[in-house]
Amino acid sequence: MDGILNINKPRGKTSFGVVAVVRRLSGERRVGHAGTLDPEATGVLPVCLGKATRVIEFLMDTTKTYRAEFELGMDTDTYDATGTVVQWGDASGINQEQVETALGSFRGRIQQAPPMYSAVKQQGRPLYEMARAGKTVQRKKRSVEIHSLDLIAWQPPVVTLEVVCGKGTYIRSLAHDLGQTLGCGAMLRNLVRLRCGLLDLENAVSLPELEEAFRQGHCQDYLYSIDSVLSHWKAVTVSDDTAWAIRNGQSVEVGSDIDIGEESLSALSADSHCRAYTKDDRLLALLRFEPELRRWRPDKVFQ
Repeated sequence: MDGILNINKPRGKTSFGVVAVVRRLSGERRVGHAGTLDPEATGVLPVCLGKATRVIEFLMDTTKTYRAEFELGMDTDTYDATGTVVQWGDASGINQEQVETALGSFRGRIQQAPPMYSAVKQQGRPLYEMARAGKTVQRKKRSVEIHSLDLIAWQPPVVTLEVVCGKGTYIRSLAHDLGQTLGCGAMLRNLVRLRCGLLDLENAVSLPELEEAFRQGHCQDYLYSIDSVLSHWKAVTVSDDTAWAIRNGQSVEVGSDIDIGEESLSALSADSHCRAYTKDDRLLALLRFEPELRRWRPDKVFQ
């Protein structure tokens, strides 16, 4: 099976646990998820099967949207409701205007330290291993992008936000840092991923629905094609000769057979990709642009 499942991860199950269920149901050995959700979080979890596991890195790079509930007035060691309270604060004097003002400092490109209870490695060890051993270390801050951060409900002491962010953003750290800015502490009480790239919660399938689909033999109804999640990339159709060159790992010169237009060409960078198709409309490869050579290099070849 080659394709992508948009699964609504249930509360209490790890992302790896969802992968294990899909592997058991499908019989496919190559299964992986794109973007870990904490066990208590719910929502969109893309799970890739077969050849689709080769595009996991691109799914992880996409923008994510979350609905998050932050509870003011306490800090926990995990930065969420699963942890132990390490400090209480007084949130009684915090009003909506103060929250709105504080949120302004978290929009755009910010520096963020991951929680101690996270899989980020430092000194060659996952941080959660050190945390479980009772150790706390100074974490290296990382640059993350918060595209938008909107207050959608204010029911003191709970703040409900919609967050649109880039790769590597920890919503738990966002909760903790907001609490520090307000001076009362805060932790993540509830988290739902509403969107991952082009996949949204409205069209996600639950695990019981997926299990029933496999039993009834119509699991393909929930399987997205490999290229469907990359439809925001330019698509080109190549000749048989160019297809042969791509299959053999050869880079292809810009123009002629791979023409994406002068306007698009001027915006290309080393991070630019396009989708290449054969003349019978089959996905051939994903190509990466090489600015210094003005050539397209095969990044992932599927045929």
